[in-house]
Amino acid sequence: MTYPNALYETQPATGNGMVINCVAYSTGGRRIGDISIDDISDVLKQPDTFVWIGLHEPDESLLLKLQEEFDLHDLAIEDAQHAHQRTKIEVYGDSLFIVAQTAQVVGGNIAFGETQIFVGQRYFVTVRHGASLSYAPARRSCEQSPELLAMGPSYALYAVLDFIVDNFLPIVRDFREELHKLENDIFAETYNRQTIKRLYDMQRELMTLRLAVVPLQDIVAQLVRLHPHLIHDELRAYFRDIYDHVFRVNESINAMREMIGAAISVNLALVTFGQNEVMKKLAGWAAMLAAPTLITSWYGMNFVHMPELDKPWAYPAITCLVACIVGGIFMALKRNRWF
Repeated sequence: MTYPNALYETQPATGNGMVINCVAYSTGGRRIGDISIDDISDVLKQPDTFVWIGLHEPDESLLLKLQEEFDLHDLAIEDAQHAHQRTKIEVYGDSLFIVAQTAQVVGGNIAFGETQIFVGQRYFVTVRHGASLSYAPARRSCEQSPELLAMGPSYALYAVLDFIVDNFLPIVRDFREELHKLENDIFAETYNRQTIKRLYDMQRELMTLRLAVVPLQDIVAQLVRLHPHLIHDELRAYFRDIYDHVFRVNESINAMREMIGAAISVNLALVTFGQNEVMKKLAGWAAMLAAPTLITSWYGMNFVHMPELDKPWAYPAITCLVACIVGGIFMALKRNRWF
């Protein structure tokens, strides 16, 4: 599924700035309503309910409160407190802890963020850090499909992972379009240092993007096959669809990196070729200047007996000889395409 850009919410909207949403749902997929963090225990006492919480860069006290409410593992809480974790999936008893890298284009460059996800049978918690879009569109999409949301946190997990992966596709598309535009600069007559710099920056950013995407393939592959106590069998096909999207993104990134590498090589080859052409022209002019320099240098040797010096036709003859030699050299070089 895809979500229009108009629905993106990049800033915390409710609560104390760290709690974006805290909503209770029935296992029938019906939204019960917004609740506070302190009300979670009361909601979970009711049968057939689960809680979906969205956090943005929470502090330690808030995470410890959630740990108390959901009995989260100490190591998972420690990872959630500190961003810059590697993309991974961890199993802690009957719950999952997933770290996924996120990305968005900011000022023409890719900005990377991170989302930690806690999944249990009665709860689903997302913790966003850095450049990461709000998952409000994914939540609204789930609420519009109550028959699927009735499967509980596993469907919420699908919606969020699908949202993350779908956001990679326009980034790769924008980079592909930018590369097509840079091709004109690559084959321009004049060398542009900024072209090479931008190609290198794109290659570096795509490498970082690939490091975020490749581990996500392994995570989704696990969700397709494993964790039956958390992932409904009916949702396996949905996670396979995410896997296909991740695979396509990875293939696009690899193709883009190869294209950029080829573009850099072509640009450098063209620059080298241009320099060789300049050197050829300089060598040709040097050859034409060498002939008159050699001939006229004879007359600086101060010999007494030079028979042609006392002839009136000597100077015009020498001048014509020099012109013929220089002209012959020029025609030879022109024929060999040195000019």
